[in-house]
Amino acid sequence: MDTTLCLVRHGETDWNAEHRIQGGTDIPLNDTGRAQAFSAAQDLRRHSWAGIYSSPLCRAFETAEIIAAELHLPAPRCIPAVQERSFGEIEGLTVEERIARFGDEADVPGLESRADVVARAQPALTALADQHAGEHLLIVSHGGVIGSLMRFVTDHQRPRPQEYIHNGSANEFCVSSAGHWSLSRYDARPGRPDYRPVP
Repeated sequence: MDTTLCLVRHGETDWNAEHRIQGGTDIPLNDTGRAQAFSAAQDLRRHSWAGIYSSPLCRAFETAEIIAAELHLPAPRCIPAVQERSFGEIEGLTVEERIARFGDEADVPGLESRADVVARAQPALTALADQHAGEHLLIVSHGGVIGSLMRFVTDHQRPRPQEYIHNGSANEFCVSSAGHWSLSRYDARPGRPDYRPVP
C-alpha cells in the first residue's frame, strides 16, 4: 500500500530574503514566511493528513506549527534526519561571497554532500512511511534536503537548472510498500497550477 509523503519547504527567513546560505544555522521565520506557511496550509486542505513532522530547526518547526493549527492536526513531531544540509564555512554567506572566498563548493570545509543528506533522510522517511502505510503525511523540511531527495529519486531529472524549490511549496513523494520512491508533485504553491512530473 502506497504512502504519500508531502515535503513542504519552510517559509521565508530574513536570510532567504537576503539570499544567504542558511544550512544548520537556526534562523527564524520572518512575517513573509509566516504568511507563506498559512497559505501553504490552505492549499494542503485537499487531503486528510494523518500527521505532521518537522525538522527541529525553528524555521521549519514554526512552519509546521502554523500548518498543524490551520489543519487541526496534533502538534508536529521532530525528525532530526530531515534537518537542513550542513554548508560548513559558507553558512551566512551570499552565493557571490561564497564564490569569492571558496570558489567551487566542493572545496568548502564542513560541506555535507547530497549523498550524505540522502543517506540520513531517506531511511528515516521510509521507516515513517512503513509506520503509516496507505496514509498521507506532512513533513516540513528544507530546500537542501528536498532537492537532494528529488535528485536521487528522479535520477537528477528534477529539479532542472532553471527550477527552484520555493519557500512554502509542497513536494509529494509516493513510497510503495516495497520502499520504492517516486515524485508525484513538484513545487506546488497557492496560485500556481500543480506541476506533476511525467512518470
